[in-house]
Amino acid sequence: MERRIAQYRPSNRPPAWERVADEVRNTIARAAPTTTYRARDLLTALTRIAVFADQQGHPVDARLWLDPAMVEHFTAIGCTDVGEASRANYRAALTTIRTAVFGPDLPGGRPIPLSGSDPSQPYTPHQKADLWAWAGGQSTAELRRGLILLLALGLGCGLDTHEIIPLRGPDVRTLEDGATVVAVRGNRSRLVICSRPFERTLAEAAAHAGTSYLFRPASFARKSNTVTDLVYRAAHDPRVPRLVMGRCRATWLIERMDACIPLPVLLASAGLDSLHALSRLLPFLKSASADQARTILREMP
Repeated sequence: MERRIAQYRPSNRPPAWERVADEVRNTIARAAPTTTYRARDLLTALTRIAVFADQQGHPVDARLWLDPAMVEHFTAIGCTDVGEASRANYRAALTTIRTAVFGPDLPGGRPIPLSGSDPSQPYTPHQKADLWAWAGGQSTAELRRGLILLLALGLGCGLDTHEIIPLRGPDVRTLEDGATVVAVRGNRSRLVICSRPFERTLAEAAAHAGTSYLFRPASFARKSNTVTDLVYRAAHDPRVPRLVMGRCRATWLIERMDACIPLPVLLASAGLDSLHALSRLLPFLKSASADQARTILREMP
């Protein structure tokens, strides 16, 4: 069993695997699965949440991966490419690992707090400007074009990584009034109206792509690491926050929640079928003064 765990590698081999591999293998070895099938199930689940956490900028630490809040966050937005039954299996597997390795309450100290690099924390207007300047200052046209497009799709349309990868040029349309619409593919297919500051970027990207893929049109291999691979290749500026698509989507959601957009419109635009995924964003919403709240509540019909 130890040899099988030590030799495990995920089939898609994402770039983050080499960073998280040792922690994944060591944690599953400590969980001591009794069959090879169970070991593979646990390895698969822990690898997925480890790669997800790495993409969100978290450190390599199984204690953080298995924190109940992280598990819920992962099953809510980190594995939307699978069905509800598979998400439930991942949750159950991760709970099994946590109980076997750390105990049900993660004894031995408090889990690493997520607030410092919380993927739900929105970018500030200043950080958004810094990211735009950083993307435009990259050394190659491919990096500049790709990173600026990611910002447009994340901050301007609220798309997740897995929604960006299959997009093609014709999925972006400019209407008669100048509005730019993105037709999202997949399980959460929908039409999203791009926010005005990013309309030109999307229109130019669609024209450049033609009928090919919108993001990285010269790359025909569409894998889960298609987005993260480009981001990792970019030169990092320590003065600029890292580009994390989960934070871009969170920023898009929070800005619209602060604007008091009707909930049915927000849910439809975000591809959500319940308010559950929005609960993690509540700590970042703007607060209203007592006088503002009084006026709003009193003037409601």
